[in-house]
Amino acid sequence: MSAESQAIVDSDNPKHIAIIMDGNGRWAQKRLMPRIMGHHAGVKAVRKIVEYCAKSNIEVLSLFAFSSENWRRPKDEVNLLMELFMATLQSEVNKLDKNNIRLKIIGDKTAFSDKLQEKIRAAEQQTENNTGLTLVIAANYGGRWDITQAVQKIVAAIASGEIEQQAISEELINQYLVTADLPEPDLFIRSGGEERISNFLLWQLAYTEFYFTEALWPDFDQQLLEQAVISFKSRQRRFGHTGEQMIAIKR
Repeated sequence: MSAESQAIVDSDNPKHIAIIMDGNGRWAQKRLMPRIMGHHAGVKAVRKIVEYCAKSNIEVLSLFAFSSENWRRPKDEVNLLMELFMATLQSEVNKLDKNNIRLKIIGDKTAFSDKLQEKIRAAEQQTENNTGLTLVIAANYGGRWDITQAVQKIVAAIASGEIEQQAISEELINQYLVTADLPEPDLFIRSGGEERISNFLLWQLAYTEFYFTEALWPDFDQQLLEQAVISFKSRQRRFGHTGEQMIAIKR
């Protein structure tokens, strides 16, 4: 293990890393290949990053696989992405289970075919008792959708008398988000050169450190992840306090 690799396996590691895996299509187009080939190459990059996070004691890795806006893409590409999602679930779930990795799929799964929804349920159930890395795949997910569905559930709970309106708080809203059982992301990474969050984990990223890289996702490797984590660890996270207060808190 390199000195840099060793450096990130410690208590200052981000507990939760969230990544927008951008650039698959452009990676393929640069090589005069169909866009779907870039998505296949992107799956290989995912395997490397999952393996690295599992070995580095990262608690949660969240990957933005398919946004609620991606349905606007050409129909053929969307269909191929759904087929790739299904095939990847089938081929990877046993490996995840063997390596004590818990799989969690977040997003509006009702838009998927019945067959894909069943594959998702089976994969989550197979790995639900694993205690290592939690791998979160955001599929047909949008941050605004997440907040909206949380509000709808809260309104229904008020109407049924389960909770009172006065009980609404940030903590309560958080309990109704699809990430309620997860720590908020410490580090957000976006590959591909774009510098926006594209409706990903809008509520959850309030105090997250951001890191952007020009590397297209299929080229994103363990060394680039190390660089992002090292950058994260060089920053002082204050959460509204002064720098001096944070030093005192850590003592």
